[in-house]
Amino acid sequence: MNKDIGITVILPQSYMEGNRRYPTVYLLHGYDGNHANWVDKTDVEKLADLHDLIIVCPDGDIDSWYFDSPVDKDSRYETHVAKEAVSAIDSLYRTLASAESRAITGLSMGGHGALFLAARHPDVFGAAGSMSGGVNLLPYTDQKWSIDDKLGLYSENPSPWKEWSVINLVEEFRDYPIPLIIDCGVEDFFLEINRQLHWRLLSLGIEHDYIEREGKHDWDYWGNSIRYHMFFFHLHFTEKMSW
Repeated sequence: MNKDIGITVILPQSYMEGNRRYPTVYLLHGYDGNHANWVDKTDVEKLADLHDLIIVCPDGDIDSWYFDSPVDKDSRYETHVAKEAVSAIDSLYRTLASAESRAITGLSMGGHGALFLAARHPDVFGAAGSMSGGVNLLPYTDQKWSIDDKLGLYSENPSPWKEWSVINLVEEFRDYPIPLIIDCGVEDFFLEINRQLHWRLLSLGIEHDYIEREGKHDWDYWGNSIRYHMFFFHLHFTEKMSW
């Protein structure tokens, strides 16, 4: 995209004490956010120490939805996160550079982005999650959250709205099964579409963890939710789950 893009990298304390390599969790921010949100608004850095892993927070611009936009050539955040950021992190840090040791999750726009990228790049991400994710774009064709700026107007170009909605991509997880964790607060405006995604996964026989908890679409919820996601990925990385 011919521009500098920020990224936040959180290393566990043990990183400086030896030469071993670490699994990595990519953590995506939401709409109108940036790569520093997770550090600014939660204590996520403590989870890097607790689970002894590297956390990477890429920047997805305020409204990219982590797509390579078909209508805006300057918004190519699928390529940026799944290829450029991963390649850079693997070259700069002692990562375990394989899909099995790499997970991705995020909140809201980033929840959709995490599942979207995992479904489209099974060779890159070996586990995925979503917190309060906007996992179905189709109820929001009335120009909310800049989705139309990235995909075009639904009335003029409905295909990407349908094909790039996570709820319509999940069959990929049947062909390339990976550990999945999805949650949403019961007072969240995205609750119904998350329930739809859950039932879609069940109907396809795709294993996943699905959780509803008390909470709204806010940082109080996500600051709590991230602890469950990191524990889930930690279990995956240490091969204590059977899939």
